[in-house]
Amino acid sequence: MPLNIKETSGCWDFLRKTDLPVFIYGMGDGALKIMKVFDEFGIPLAGFFASDEFVRGHYFEGHLVHKLSEIKEAVDDFVIVLAFAAGYESLYNRVNEIAARHILLAPDVPVAGGGLFTYEYFLENRDKFEKVYSLLADEKSRQTYEDVLNFKISGKIEYLNSCTSPKAEVFESIVPIRENSVYVDLGAYNGDTVLEYAEVSQNSYKHIYAFEPNVKNFRKLEKNTAELKNVTVFNAGAWNENGTIRFTKNEGRMSRASASGEIETACLAVDSAVNEQADLIKLDVEGAEREAIIGAQKQIAGGADVISALYHRNEDMFAIPLQIHEINPQLKFYVRHQLYIPAWETNLYCVN
Repeated sequence: MPLNIKETSGCWDFLRKTDLPVFIYGMGDGALKIMKVFDEFGIPLAGFFASDEFVRGHYFEGHLVHKLSEIKEAVDDFVIVLAFAAGYESLYNRVNEIAARHILLAPDVPVAGGGLFTYEYFLENRDKFEKVYSLLADEKSRQTYEDVLNFKISGKIEYLNSCTSPKAEVFESIVPIRENSVYVDLGAYNGDTVLEYAEVSQNSYKHIYAFEPNVKNFRKLEKNTAELKNVTVFNAGAWNENGTIRFTKNEGRMSRASASGEIETACLAVDSAVNEQADLIKLDVEGAEREAIIGAQKQIAGGADVISALYHRNEDMFAIPLQIHEINPQLKFYVRHQLYIPAWETNLYCVN
């Protein structure tokens, strides 16, 4: 069956045409990106609000930041545009509670790269999306893939609610944990996913290799994994070759490769840095996934399972699966979305 894309008019079109006042919920980089799109589409902005506990009479981009209760008192009906990520349960539930009472959209703006994920963008690349859809190994993957695409077009969070899966499912039923395994973690951050792998494998692994380009994160990675056996850490980004690249100065997970980045950082190709066959490679490298895959293609062709983020760039939902499929056509593909608004934590699982 072909992909079932229900949303043919995107969230930006809705916001441009609505007669209701539009308020942005949240501040920071997400709000700035959304404001830029508002300017491009001629969408009028009524103002900002934040969660009551964060409102201190301050301004954002020249707008007084209100409480939601203040907006309710002043305006009968309005549209809310979510401008931050909700990645833990209490905040996720709060957003859904607000969405039950008001029109709430969470526009999809890419973490890296440009452009917008519109219905027109989907149509331009429909054959590629359909190809990925045909490669998915189970019905849950196909439904998740459809739901995430419909969300990206519409900004309607009910699509994410309907396809959210528990994190524990990954190693329980999708990705096998093998004894004496070699695990390669690309974008290891502070070691959280290394520790997770050590725990689910019950420390039965052979070796873990972890790559993290950000210096502050790398220090935490070293500290947090110091008690683990057989862990090799690289203060380097995963790339398609060995050398140096420029990274943005952001200190969290969002630090990423950029030609205009402030910091020159070492980069390594996995195939040259890891001298034994990997059993599992995890990629969450803030938009550099396709370059990292090129640098690990011998490992992937040799039989490594792969977990890859699918949410940093608009094209990730088709480009990454098709790239991996070309390297190793024997891999089975699964897609799952874990609790998060927007569609971050949508991941591809490639299994032998």
